[in-house]
Amino acid sequence: MKLWSKGFEPDKMIEQFTVGADRELDMRLARYDVEGSMAHIRMLESIGLLGSDELPVLLDALKDIAAMIERGEFEIGEGIEDVHSQVEFLLTERLGDLGKKIHSGRSRNDQVLVDLKLFMRDELAKTAHAVRSLFDLLLDLSEKHKKDLMPGYTHLQVAMPSSFGLWFGAYAESLADDMQMLIAAYRIANQNPLGSAAGYGSSFPLDREMTTRLLGFDDLHYNVVAAQMSRGKTERAAAAAISAVASTIGRLAMDVCMWMCQNFGFVSFPDELTTGSSIMPHKKNPDVFEIMRGKCNRLQSVPNELALLTANLPLGYNRDLQLMKDIIFPATTELRSCLEMCEFMLHHIRIRENILDDERYDYLFTVEDVNRLVLQGVPFRDAYKQVGMAVQEKRYKPTREINHTHLGSIGNLATGRIRAKMEGLMSVFPD
Repeated sequence: MKLWSKGFEPDKMIEQFTVGADRELDMRLARYDVEGSMAHIRMLESIGLLGSDELPVLLDALKDIAAMIERGEFEIGEGIEDVHSQVEFLLTERLGDLGKKIHSGRSRNDQVLVDLKLFMRDELAKTAHAVRSLFDLLLDLSEKHKKDLMPGYTHLQVAMPSSFGLWFGAYAESLADDMQMLIAAYRIANQNPLGSAAGYGSSFPLDREMTTRLLGFDDLHYNVVAAQMSRGKTERAAAAAISAVASTIGRLAMDVCMWMCQNFGFVSFPDELTTGSSIMPHKKNPDVFEIMRGKCNRLQSVPNELALLTANLPLGYNRDLQLMKDIIFPATTELRSCLEMCEFMLHHIRIRENILDDERYDYLFTVEDVNRLVLQGVPFRDAYKQVGMAVQEKRYKPTREINHTHLGSIGNLATGRIRAKMEGLMSVFPD
């Protein structure tokens, strides 16, 4: 059934090509389509386009459809184009002509827009909470291992002393930065487009502020053309946030893969959380983190894919925009899967103690010894040369004394400050 049918049916090849995977993807929008329709008909009743006796009948029918969706019994029937058609078909099937009234003052353009806004708002909030959960674990690990030292590297060369506390805490605070991106995307998504119709408004006196309140949006897209232009912009903002989080998780996964290597041997996991080799009996591979790294790298391509899809579109709705669902929907699921798996694995991480006792890490302490001389009154350049010559002549012996006290250093991780930063950011999202 086509809502736009005018007495003819399109060629089957045309229908298959244009509808694509929309029926399957639209199943994720079903509950939001009902939610948007309930707000819309309440508004229609308030402006006289539905009778006061008709509204409760329609609301009860929509509540029944919502219950079907929650029970997993809702399906988009064969030959029905999308979720919007299916909901309206069910209403018309049950209520006759009354079911046909719900589309007054609305286009499928703003109908799908409000569905997508509600969907993206929820997905971004769920992602934010998943990020927060991993963040909390990372900070807990940071505190737990704040005295466990490890090498720090620049250019993959031994550089200066670090600690597992510093390492875990770094990724926690990086997630706080990523949360800023999620907030920006959430705020863009949390604006009501309903009432923009096909992108140019309606001659009905629609109360757009009422639907904004009913749907719990923070604000609305006031200009109806701007509302339609938000299709694509919302997804691109969400994709940028997804990419930012994926970048952090992918980098953490790379570190773990490297630290598990026997040449480092800094971390390990229980045998059952690793995989083996078909030929080498000693192997315990970090496959989980390698897959995680690969998935996160792919997720970082999502903004570019959406940018290319929407790059040269003219003003107004264009069917190309339908293809965004097939890009952004799986991305939200994939990212949360990576976040949850990362958290699961880190609950079981084992770190090696006393790493810096190994003489291969002696040079980690050169800066410490330069600074110690400076504190004794030696000019920095002279102290640097003195220690540098000892290294060059292979007579350097480290003191292995570490005294880092400034905010954010090994001895002062600022865990509480970082946690407070995240708590402030999370206040944007509903619990």
